[in-house]
Amino acid sequence: MNYFELFEIPVSFFPDPAVVSKKYLMLQKKFHPDFFANASAEEQAEALAQSSMANKALQVLKDPALVLPYILEINELLSVNENYQLPPHFLMEVMDLNEQVMEVTDDVQKDALRLQLKQLEDDIYEPIKGLLESYQMGITPKEAMLPIKDYYFKKKYLDRIADELQ
Repeated sequence: MNYFELFEIPVSFFPDPAVVSKKYLMLQKKFHPDFFANASAEEQAEALAQSSMANKALQVLKDPALVLPYILEINELLSVNENYQLPPHFLMEVMDLNEQVMEVTDDVQKDALRLQLKQLEDDIYEPIKGLLESYQMGITPKEAMLPIKDYYFKKKYLDRIADELQ
């Protein structure tokens, strides 16, 4: 069972935060371990497992940065420690940005690099925006999701550079 099934919501790159919160509270009212204090050990273990899964699901479903890879995973398009090959031109851009980050000496330069990063992120997001919005589990072909996977790995690079600018 995936987190969307647990919360009984459609698989979406943009789950409604209000619905996610409401479903989470419903699950906690049903499975919170405190409500099973007098239950059998087996029932307590099951309640704990369900409550724990609901907690993990909430963390993922409320964070767009976690929803995207999660959907790639449940579609078997992403694996742990995957060695994904990005296009050489993108890697060259990233290498250039990394060099600029190492040479930053003041806040004005940092701000300029942040703007450059934001523009690059917008450029890689624009081609997949419609796909993210129109995605339907079981209907959208896996092949059509490959640009989303490419975006995910590119964004990870850009996020690391952004972290260095903090």
